[in-house]
Amino acid sequence: MSATVFSRRALHATTRRLAAVNPSAYKKTPLALSRLPAPLAIATGQQIQIRHAPVLAGPGTRVVSQLRHLTNSIPAAKGHQIAEICEEKLTFNSNRQAASSTVSQTQGQEILAAQRRSRPVSPHLTIYRPQVTWYLSALNRITGCILSGSIYVFGAAYLAAPLFGWHLESASLAASFATLPILAKVGLKAFFAFPFTFHSFNGLRHLAWDTGRTLTNKQVIQTGWSVVGLSVVTALGLTFL
Repeated sequence: MSATVFSRRALHATTRRLAAVNPSAYKKTPLALSRLPAPLAIATGQQIQIRHAPVLAGPGTRVVSQLRHLTNSIPAAKGHQIAEICEEKLTFNSNRQAASSTVSQTQGQEILAAQRRSRPVSPHLTIYRPQVTWYLSALNRITGCILSGSIYVFGAAYLAAPLFGWHLESASLAASFATLPILAKVGLKAFFAFPFTFHSFNGLRHLAWDTGRTLTNKQVIQTGWSVVGLSVVTALGLTFL
């Protein structure tokens, strides 16, 4: 009888000591301390089973041992041995060890580059099917730059011609053009003919848009191909004129 009383007192002392060290663990853990088996059963090695619901341990509390099916694994014990067994089976860890490592600047740049490769980006234009409106919009700007740039360059050269002794009169230009080979004549005329015709017809198309007409997708595509066809035909006519 005295051994049983001493065993109960040892178990209660161990439980109070663990609760004082980490009280939060006992509050969060659904282990009912009141249902712990009698120390006499542990001492005699009888079959013991403690049931409790599984829980997700928080960041500061982790259940190391769950005290399930404590059968035949605990030898007969008395006195302070029971206290040691209970303390071993009711161990709670409230500290998390943080692992740290030193990263060089080169490794940091590599990690950052790998993270940036995984970030979402805008889709590339190659995922879209090409449309005639894309090319006509670009051609309108390119042909405008060719025509306006040529006029500006020739105008500046014509103004500076008296200072440098250049002959840029109409008669001189016609005579110089006549001396060029046939392929050079055709290429030079085509280089200026197509930008002139395309920019002119496409300008009329833009003027029609300003009036609020031909603005549907179907009409925009139809007028675009019409401008391309008229520009090519008239450019060929001017080239071989």
